[in-house]
Amino acid sequence: MAAIRCGQTIRDYDELGIRAARVATGLAEHGVRASDRVAIYLHNDIPFVEASIGAAILGAIPVPVNWHWKGAELSYLLDDSDSRVIFAHSDLVPIAESVADERPLIEVGHDAAPPTGRHRAYEDWLAAHEPWSRPPMRAPQSMIYTSGTTGRPKGIVRAATTPEQSRAGAGLLYETFGLAPGMRTLVPAPIYHTAPNVHCLASATSGIDLTIMPKFDPEDMLRLIEAHQIDHFQAVPTMFVRLLQLPEEVRARYDLSSLKTIVHAAAPCPPEIKRRVIDWLGPIVREYYGGSETGGCVACDSHEWLAHPGTVGRPITDADVRIHSDTGELLPTGTSGRVYLRPPTGWSNFTYHGNPDKRAAMERDGYLDIGDIGYLDADGYLYLNDRSTDMIISGGVNIYPAEIEACILDLPGVRDVAVFGIPDPDLGESIAAHVEATGLTADDIRNHVRANLAGYKVPKIVVFDNNLPREDTGKLFKRKIRAQYN
Repeated sequence: MAAIRCGQTIRDYDELGIRAARVATGLAEHGVRASDRVAIYLHNDIPFVEASIGAAILGAIPVPVNWHWKGAELSYLLDDSDSRVIFAHSDLVPIAESVADERPLIEVGHDAAPPTGRHRAYEDWLAAHEPWSRPPMRAPQSMIYTSGTTGRPKGIVRAATTPEQSRAGAGLLYETFGLAPGMRTLVPAPIYHTAPNVHCLASATSGIDLTIMPKFDPEDMLRLIEAHQIDHFQAVPTMFVRLLQLPEEVRARYDLSSLKTIVHAAAPCPPEIKRRVIDWLGPIVREYYGGSETGGCVACDSHEWLAHPGTVGRPITDADVRIHSDTGELLPTGTSGRVYLRPPTGWSNFTYHGNPDKRAAMERDGYLDIGDIGYLDADGYLYLNDRSTDMIISGGVNIYPAEIEACILDLPGVRDVAVFGIPDPDLGESIAAHVEATGLTADDIRNHVRANLAGYKVPKIVVFDNNLPREDTGKLFKRKIRAQYN
């Protein structure tokens, strides 16, 4: 029987539904109504799913909170979203209550800390409420805050969908994620982020057998795949790197033959890393590309990718891609420019909470600019060069850090890398590389780049850094590293 499990906890979907309905009643007694927001400041856990579904039953909007956030970051989100209630794990309660003001706080037990006893305990709170018995409201999707790689996070708000739109959206999700009813799926990434959140909640509300990892660990992931006969999971490229770094004898220890589909997104995957995953697990790797704002707009399977190495795919259903110059001209095949996406019609429209002007500024004739640079090939496949904010202009030449990062990652001993531009009095910008590695020197890094790329792409500055500020989804906060050079 399909179920949801996380750590040592497992629930069938009948029990999950009853608990979510109790959440709805409890929230209603706290005064939560349709369109109100509810903050979910939790690690990966089944109560995250219960609270999200329970809020949606009322037509309220769950607001997943990055549990790394503290102080001013958390205060900003709570105030900006005007969240009415906070769910927080015990280890996060001291942080949450420091900025909660008068908001009710529901404390969820967690192995990382004993209960504080200062707030209503989640299990007691659930038991005190009968399941919601009235018809569920038509609810918007979760209000996800972008990760803020280039500035302050923005809340993405979507309109509630009709049943027909919901069915169309579910079909798009299945197509994008390579997911299907009857599958056994695994969520290894933090579900406060868009793709894992959508993957997790869509699976739960569809009754798909669902395993949530409390925290990503490469060998534990292999163990779970074997133990639960997982046939689908969604990952980010940094997870592929960590899996491939396991000794070959460790990877061979687990039976992974149940896997049918692996899907990845969120950050560029170095081509050599993807090729090694396909060689290891077979041509079952699917990729999609889009943004929190647009949803998945392009996709490709392993066979398409092997025929078009480096692509992120071509448009799905009735989505479309255009490439424009900075001055607005439509660019021809093979020419790099700003990527504009037209989402599939089944994906609901959005705005930025409290900032409709920013939403309007990113649109051109129904196409949306989410900040990437890339080009289309003759077959309509999209290739990404980099984020527009990350592009380096050195001596008048456009340099894309992602290409250099992929080159450096191919060097044995390198675990992670960030390449970015720093001020240069002669060239405008020069190239810096912060590298997480063992047994290498700065000259090893430079010589490897020089042997594989043009000389002007060799980093001027190489710093070995074991604390690169990377999100669990693979997104790198380069602005935090770059700030020390300004």
